[in-house]
Amino acid sequence: MMPGLMSKSRTADFRTIASLLLVAALVSAGCSNKDVDPDTLPAELLKFEPELRIKKVWSAGVGDGTERLRLALRPATDGSRIYAAAHDGRVSAFTSDRGKRIWQTKTRLPLSAGPSTDGKLVVAGSNNGELIALDAETGDRRWQVDVTSEVLGAPAVGQGVVIVQTVNGKLTALDAEDGSTRWSVQQSVPRLSVRGTAGPVLARDRVISGFDNGRLACYAIEDGSVFWDVLMDPPSGRTELERLIDINSSPVVAGSDVYAAAYQGSIGAVALESGQLLWSRELSSHSGLSVDVSSLYITNQQSEIVAVSRGSGRELWRRKDIRNRDATAPAILGSSLVVGDFEGYLHWFDLRTGALQARVKAGGERISSQPLVLNETVYVLADSGALSAYRVRAD
Repeated sequence: MMPGLMSKSRTADFRTIASLLLVAALVSAGCSNKDVDPDTLPAELLKFEPELRIKKVWSAGVGDGTERLRLALRPATDGSRIYAAAHDGRVSAFTSDRGKRIWQTKTRLPLSAGPSTDGKLVVAGSNNGELIALDAETGDRRWQVDVTSEVLGAPAVGQGVVIVQTVNGKLTALDAEDGSTRWSVQQSVPRLSVRGTAGPVLARDRVISGFDNGRLACYAIEDGSVFWDVLMDPPSGRTELERLIDINSSPVVAGSDVYAAAYQGSIGAVALESGQLLWSRELSSHSGLSVDVSSLYITNQQSEIVAVSRGSGRELWRRKDIRNRDATAPAILGSSLVVGDFEGYLHWFDLRTGALQARVKAGGERISSQPLVLNETVYVLADSGALSAYRVRAD
């Protein structure tokens, strides 16, 4: 399934259009799929004997649903609390163990990305180009500023700054105390791009972010000066659709390396210090990735779950159990990967072999954002606005 596309003149969710056309085709054919390419259909969830027993620890409502809006709303944590936001503007803090609501703030903004937190601030962005910072302890509004364009990637918070990338290709650093602008840099934006932007990440004295033009860049947190700027994969093809190479998921920093993935492009490893491309392999993704000591785990463009070696990019295993099910980026929980899909299912896969270990229905709505893991619990926010916590049963 194809993610929504954006142009300077309009935004269109092509997955929605494709789904409607597919339904119409099936109806007109008497519900027969003989003329439909089976490679484009969502994989049927087959019965299996689960290796793990999963229990729901708690659930809570965050706000109104965000069906088909393709937003970057994902739970965040400071190590003890869980923070979550809804498109209707509500932001809440919960205890991580029992899901008790500590506070809720109604910002009245059409929130679209975040929240992010450093334990002091809770920051979220909106469709209208606003960034709001709340006090992490009380939920009180600390500041609110305009950032020129829609926010579709979670901000980075830490070291006294808040850094946000907007859909117009601008990366801006704001003072955490009052929201004043410290510096900003601009990257070119293609006329046509996949809906979404990568969230920046902080590493030592640097901030790293990917852009719609396929570039991965590293800047100094202090003043925005460039450490390095690399093109992950040159565009190819004759049409604008074929030449899409957006980096829409946040890069991951592990040790001295940075890992990033591009849509219709490649995944690769870049040296944090120098920006040297260490390895690259063809593997398209717009969902995102996770990293452990030895491996890189990614949900590719077809919603296959793929594991590759961190050192070389060599493929270790690949699972097609949830192919074309619009899967989220994988999250690492113990010795498992946890992935959500468009029907609200959560799937557990073995880190070492890729074997399917468990499956639970987390709700009737799509899960668009990567699950969050804290200690032995996984937290997932459905597009319905429901936040749920799950844990592997010990018995």
